[in-house]
Amino acid sequence: MERTKRFIKKFINGKLFVRSVFSLQALIVLFASPVFLSPFVSYSQDEVPGNYFKLQPPPPTADTVDLQPMIDAAKPGDTLTLMPLVYSAPVVIAVNGLVIDGHGKAAIDGMGIGSVITIEADSVQILNCIIRNSGGRHDKINAGVTVKGDYNRIENCRIKECLFGIDVFKSQHNEIIHNEISSLLQRSRALKGDAIRFWWSQFNHVIGNYWHDSRDMVVWYSAQNLFRYNKGIGNRYGIHFMYSHNNRIQNNTLINNSVGVFLMYSERTIMTGNYIMGNHRGSGMCLGMKETSSNQILNNRFIYSTEGIHVDVSPYVPEQINTIEHNEIAFCGTAIHFNTNQEGNLFKNNYFHNNLSQVSVETTTARFNKWDNNYWDDYQGFDKNHDNIGDFPYKLYSYVEHLWDFDKNVKFFYGAPILAVLDFLERLAPFSKPKFILEDKKPIYIWKEEINTVE
Repeated sequence: MERTKRFIKKFINGKLFVRSVFSLQALIVLFASPVFLSPFVSYSQDEVPGNYFKLQPPPPTADTVDLQPMIDAAKPGDTLTLMPLVYSAPVVIAVNGLVIDGHGKAAIDGMGIGSVITIEADSVQILNCIIRNSGGRHDKINAGVTVKGDYNRIENCRIKECLFGIDVFKSQHNEIIHNEISSLLQRSRALKGDAIRFWWSQFNHVIGNYWHDSRDMVVWYSAQNLFRYNKGIGNRYGIHFMYSHNNRIQNNTLINNSVGVFLMYSERTIMTGNYIMGNHRGSGMCLGMKETSSNQILNNRFIYSTEGIHVDVSPYVPEQINTIEHNEIAFCGTAIHFNTNQEGNLFKNNYFHNNLSQVSVETTTARFNKWDNNYWDDYQGFDKNHDNIGDFPYKLYSYVEHLWDFDKNVKFFYGAPILAVLDFLERLAPFSKPKFILEDKKPIYIWKEEINTVE
């Protein structure tokens, strides 16, 4: 009875209806603001420590020089300092320890043939160059830089009009630092190549890069790699892992992709301090987990997307739990979506607010997972002893949401007066037994702390 009184009071005060409508309108205004977007869509060379040359292409009248003879004449450990010219490629580097430095003014042009640079040696450095115009064949994986060696470094380069940006093939301990990467701009997204592609490669570092207008950034059959301080904007998959274990995803910014991060058959991933926002095209999820176990999803912000986290048969091994802790999931259509009744995920100390739906399930329930000490902005309880824990559990039921279980198009009318009235009537005097989604026995009453990224 007491719960019914509180619900009626909220309805009379207009909170039930206004909350969803106001949140949607506020989002449109807020996220359309250039002031809000400007810190994220810009690219700053100050984000990663180091001294970098500003990249300026040589003038159109610059001479063209064949680069391969210069490489063939080099000895291990030599440094080739390039002039402000256009150097024709494709080239193959087979000299260990070779350094090619364009000082920000040289362009290496593949002339539309194959991969622009292929590294078949170890400890090679490609620095401060503009790398452009690879071939366009997917079957040949034409790339700006193809890496087939260990301990190589590609730093402060702009890779553009290349089908694939950087392809790392069966290579270890390479460093990809502070590069800007885009694919063939005239192609549709599905026909572009990947910004960075890892295949069967380990112990590589990808730090401070900016990829955009590409298809995906993929990590396949590749373990123990680090992805830190990168930006991925306007792609299909921000980062897509498949059969890749023990990777670390830290402090990346992924905006306006179809999917932020997708973990497919990839275990023991540590994902911390990432900011993922604005995923609406296609699947529209910030994080997808499919048949994956033993992952730690900590201190991330999943904002303004169709889905915050999509869970599909995860954990794949029930006793190897996924820990989702201290994340902010806000302004999403659905904060957490479960594709199955899978059990074994721990959701702890997460901050759920301003979502149209907190948790949705494709089948019957999400209660087989553990929900502990989360903040829910639609919690209707009290905290009489002031311990910041709700006096009774947060229980989520599905009432009017049953309608779009049968027809997803009905969700378009979420927040409309008729659905608000139907939801009120269903809660007041249910015509049928509501679907019990989850229970959090110790919900946080007031969210006091900020979501701090892990440095």
